[in-house]
Amino acid sequence: MERVRLGEVELAYEVVGSGEPVVLVHGGLIASFFAPLLGEPALTERFQLINYHRIGYGESSRAPGPVDLADQAEQTRGLLAHLGIDRAHVVGHSSGGLIALQLALQAPSLVASLALLEPSLPVPSSAVLAERTIMPMFQRYQNGDKAGTVDAFLAGVCGQDYRASIDRGLPEGAFDQAVQDVDTFITVEAPSVGPWSFSQAEATRITAPVLAIVGERSGEVTAVAVEAHALLKEWFPEAESYVLPRATHLLQVENPSDLAITLADFAARHVDKSHFL
Repeated sequence: MERVRLGEVELAYEVVGSGEPVVLVHGGLIASFFAPLLGEPALTERFQLINYHRIGYGESSRAPGPVDLADQAEQTRGLLAHLGIDRAHVVGHSSGGLIALQLALQAPSLVASLALLEPSLPVPSSAVLAERTIMPMFQRYQNGDKAGTVDAFLAGVCGQDYRASIDRGLPEGAFDQAVQDVDTFITVEAPSVGPWSFSQAEATRITAPVLAIVGERSGEVTAVAVEAHALLKEWFPEAESYVLPRATHLLQVENPSDLAITLADFAARHVDKSHFL
């Protein structure tokens, strides 16, 4: 991967394909979450995919201190500026979806379209998830069990059979890398997601077309994704909605082909062609 320095931060990134730019903002724990899409011709033959490791994950530098979602949105913007891109389609997964929403607030002219893959929004079932998954996860971390911390979280949000999916669908060593990056997840990611605020008022400020995607099987694991999907449709009445077949929260890992086709079709229908000439 290539690297760009943005102040104290160094981000690792790669560019795959050609055409209009699409930036992929991954969720927490696994820096290679979007790797399966990089091999999908439906996207790479029509779009330039910018895949990067967020601060503290994968090959990017560790966080020099507290980093909130606004900071991370600005880092995404800085990466695009480095690449000479002043308008892009934005795809955000899980907590990356929150960064995508924040980017659309901070830099509306930058966002040509916004695809949100089960963003980790606070919903009524979040309290159940906290009790069943988040609290046990923190307990394992406090006990020094980093692998157990990763396992507790991924099993709780992606299902008990998540490991087979990531071993099959992600680059070798993805789980081990997540164990290495779990300090970032616990000490940087969690504190930044909790205070983040977004409501109908902020949603009305976003003018980019929105695509809300939820996994067909996500509700079998936790109600959070389904409730968040409904909330997005409430916030964005004109948003397009798509249920990805045969997928849990591991959307792009379990069904990258259908997801790639859906993302490509959505982006292609929402292009300011004069801007990309």
